[in-house]
Amino acid sequence: MVRWEPGTAERLQQAALELFATRGYEQTTAAEIAQAVGLTERTFFRHFSDKREVLFQGQELLVQAFLDGIAAAPPEASPLEVVASALRSSSAFFPDERRPHSRTRQSVIDRHPALQERERHKLTTLATTVADALRARGVGEPAATLAAESGATVFGIAFGRWLREEGSLADLAAEVLDELLTLAGEAAQALRSPR
Repeated sequence: MVRWEPGTAERLQQAALELFATRGYEQTTAAEIAQAVGLTERTFFRHFSDKREVLFQGQELLVQAFLDGIAAAPPEASPLEVVASALRSSSAFFPDERRPHSRTRQSVIDRHPALQERERHKLTTLATTVADALRARGVGEPAATLAAESGATVFGIAFGRWLREEGSLADLAAEVLDELLTLAGEAAQALRSPR
């Protein structure tokens, strides 16, 4: 068994993804994942609390990319302009070379309700963090929550499109955000119009 080597967590993640995709998530054990890269089950659990987390490690990097985009937005930016900056920043986290890996990961998640729930929780946590950051910039309620929830929704839809289509995540997110703004404008106009 290999005692220590750089990139252990990444090697475990790659092995897990390959095993989940070929054998199935439920049929793959933590011990088998570790064994696939010449490690022990104990080493696996030093890096991950359970086999589900092997698919979700790195979330803090995505959240940080959103926060970096928020910090980069000009002070006078509107809440949705700040969210647009966060979406652009987070798009750098998903270059085109990462698409095959992301597609495989998503196919594993799509086959298991518990993993889908964890993925939804990830987006909820992201929205909460973005709302907190908007409030720290002085954005009041309900604007901070609306902008943050909208940003998480835009990201989720754009990411799904990015998995299925060609094009950059930044461009797809911009298209989805434009669609949201159009729908919101139409809805506001309909609410104000007498029937």
